[in-house]
Amino acid sequence: MSKILLLEDDLSLINGLSFVFKKQGFELSIARTLKEAEGMWKDGKYDLLILDVSLPDGCGFEFCKKVRLTSKVPIIFLTASDEETSIIMGLDIGGDDYITKPFKLGVFVSRINALLRRANSFQAMDTELQSNGIKVLLLQGQVFKNGVLLDLTAVEYKLLCLFMRNPNMVLTKEQILDRLWDCDGNYIDSSTLTVYMRRLRMKIEDNPSEPQMLRTVRGMGYKWNITV
Repeated sequence: MSKILLLEDDLSLINGLSFVFKKQGFELSIARTLKEAEGMWKDGKYDLLILDVSLPDGCGFEFCKKVRLTSKVPIIFLTASDEETSIIMGLDIGGDDYITKPFKLGVFVSRINALLRRANSFQAMDTELQSNGIKVLLLQGQVFKNGVLLDLTAVEYKLLCLFMRNPNMVLTKEQILDRLWDCDGNYIDSSTLTVYMRRLRMKIEDNPSEPQMLRTVRGMGYKWNITV
């Protein structure tokens, strides 16, 4: 049974989600403020966090940042805002998905299940990835370049793992977005992916302007090029 922590202050939404999640077999814990969520996170272990962005005592982004200091647990943001800058911020600080209100409960549950499946399969794979002087310790969620620890965001980390698991294989932008965010075309576009790729190259390439590891294949997509 998957344990979910819901941080939400809207009672009608809480009641609706509680009913649906119980039918799905999820174990749900509910916090209505940041303070409550921080206490519950400290005392319990969860498989997924669902965080409202606007709360009585702050912002769900704040809680996400604290969680990401110690955990790679999947995180979904709930918000009434569909502004691109807000979406990018949520994903950039460590969110795995972003749902705008109102939404269809069936679609929401499907995305939760997909995210939980991906997290479970991710944990079941090898504990280490290594090539091109880059080493990823999957259990610790850490990345090293030539022995030096890199500071990657959650999105950068997932991008790197995706490419290193598919060496010398061209991945289209559509494949990348689908694998990372279950993208249905509503909130992630190719220009956003380009920004993430540029940031990742800045951290892993010796010369980001002439990348040797994370190569662009014109008209097709990107690939992880094994150089050593």
